[in-house]
This record gives sequence, C-alpha cells and structure tokens, in this order.
Amino acid sequence: MEYMQLGNSGLKVSRVCLGTMNMGSKQWKPWIYDEAECEPIVRHALDKGINFIDLADFYSTGANEEVVCNIINRLGKRNELIICTKVGYPIGAGQNNQGHSRRHIMSALHGSLRRMQTDYVDLYMLHFFDQDTPVEETMSTLNEMVKAGKIRYLACSTMYAWQFAKIISACEKNSWEKPINMQLQFSAAYREEDREMIPFCRDQNIGVSAFSPLARGLLSSSFDSVRNRTDNFTHEMFSDETSMEIAKSVTRVARHRQVSPAQIAQAWVLQYPGIDVMLAGADNAEQLDTAIQALEMSSFTAEERFELERNYTPRDHINDYNAGHRLPRERRNAQPPFDKE
Repeated sequence: MEYMQLGNSGLKVSRVCLGTMNMGSKQWKPWIYDEAECEPIVRHALDKGINFIDLADFYSTGANEEVVCNIINRLGKRNELIICTKVGYPIGAGQNNQGHSRRHIMSALHGSLRRMQTDYVDLYMLHFFDQDTPVEETMSTLNEMVKAGKIRYLACSTMYAWQFAKIISACEKNSWEKPINMQLQFSAAYREEDREMIPFCRDQNIGVSAFSPLARGLLSSSFDSVRNRTDNFTHEMFSDETSMEIAKSVTRVARHRQVSPAQIAQAWVLQYPGIDVMLAGADNAEQLDTAIQALEMSSFTAEERFELERNYTPRDHINDYNAGHRLPRERRNAQPPFDKE
C-alpha cells in the first residue's frame, strides 16, 4: 500500500480509500450489504493496509456509520484509521434536517458521533454546496466544532470550483480552519473536474480524492448490475454513445495487458496527475484486490493512454444542480426557427 499526506496537513492516508456506500441496511437500497456481509470486506481492507474509510450519515439513513464502525470497533482498529463522514443530505423528516445550517450541522455531527461510538471524526465533509445557507454560517460552525475537538479536519465534495473558492476565501478572511480535501467524481468517462477544480486544489495544496473511478460500473463491464438496474442516475450519467466507446477502449487495453477492465480504469485514475486518493467500493475481497493491483500497475504507455483518452469529449458537470436535466453528449437537433435552415 502507498501512503501520502492529505493536502496541507499531517494526515497520512492510503492512496486507496474504502468506499462504503454499499454498507448499511437493505431497507435503504436492495444492493446494500448488512453488517455480517460487510465484515469480511472491511477486515480485508485493513489487512491490505487501507487506513482511510469513507462514510456518510445519508447512506442507509445512518446505518452505514453504525454498521462500519461496529466492525472497526470490534476489530480494535479505530485509533489506526482515518475515518471520514459527511453531512448535508436529508436524514430524517422536516425542512431543517438537511443542508449545512448551524442547526443541522450540530445535530448531524452529534448523531454521527453517537452512531460511530466515538467522540471525534477524523475528516468531516460537506456532501455538496448548500446554496441556501451562507458560507459564513457553515464554516464558522465547523470551525467551532474543530476547536471543540469533535472534528479533526474538514473536507468538501461535489461542487463547482467557484463555490469551493468561496469557502476557502471565507475561511482565510476569518482565520477559520480550511478544508484539506476535495472529494470529486473522476473517471476515464468523466473528466470535467480537471478543467478548474483539480488545478485549483493543486494551487491551494488541497488533497484530491476521486470517487466512482469505474463510472458506476460502466468501465468494469457491470453496467447491468443490481445497483444500476435500480439506479436511474447511472443511465442519466453514462448511457451516451461516447461513454460506451470509452468503455470499449478500456476493454481493449485490458485485453492487451491481460487484466480486468476494472483494473485498467482504476489504474488510469490513480496515475492521473492531480489525483491523490481513489475511493474503491467493493462487494467482495477480490474487487478490493483489483483496486490495490491497479495501484501497483506499471505506467501506461503513450499508446495505451491515447486509446483510453481518445474518445473523451466535454460534457456538462455532474452535480446536484443539473440532476434530472443533464444535457446529453450527443448532438442535439435544431429547434424552430433554425430547424428549417
């Protein structure tokens, strides 16, 4: 396992982070693993040297934090690990049980700590950019929680670069604790974050962690998994012809290297300049091993990289603000009055 310092901090984290969205309660989604099914995966991750684990209060409506941390505490590994959890998406009913208001952050943080059976979280992450709450309210609250010892470090996820810059600016202006990590979606089929967000993070010395390196299974030839058959987001994001052609290129390079497409797709992310950490969700130990083998893979040749990247074309960002009406990557037909010209 390789380890690196996360952004401008003293934290040393494994370059492969265990993603756990699939761990919690089947009552939330049909593809979720319960605690007994999760334990062999978590145990294998720790045995392989993974010390970075990603949770969220939203996953399985809190059961994710409870299930994973039950396992970690049972194994006696809490003090060896960097555990991240997130805040923002609805957990519970009511208008104020979501977002990044002072009220919700304080309530959500204490709920997470209770479920995790700990008095601190290593990395506390804003799950998105809350357009309804002033940045100053959010970041002053988080700064207070850091000073109180309930949060060790701050992080953000899935937003526009200008929104993240607004957060950083507010922290610098008020001498508040700044985020040390940006978690973003990145894969051979989705590279838009390399236009602004990744360069901004490099300039600010902020760690970058990438989730969905397999483009929700497209790049591992599992587009028809149980999760994807019950998750409309996958088809909204990656059912276009360009994405399919990228998946074919991944398969070609995999055949050339005599490894799985998943290993190629993950290696491409891990070798991409500006990516520090890759999240790997796994249904079994073998899938985790694939991610670790991707980390160990020799660098792609110029010919291999060209094949993996030649089909990519720009697309709209994948975030909360355009969900449900994202523009397809294919050419759109003309509309009146230009359709007759």
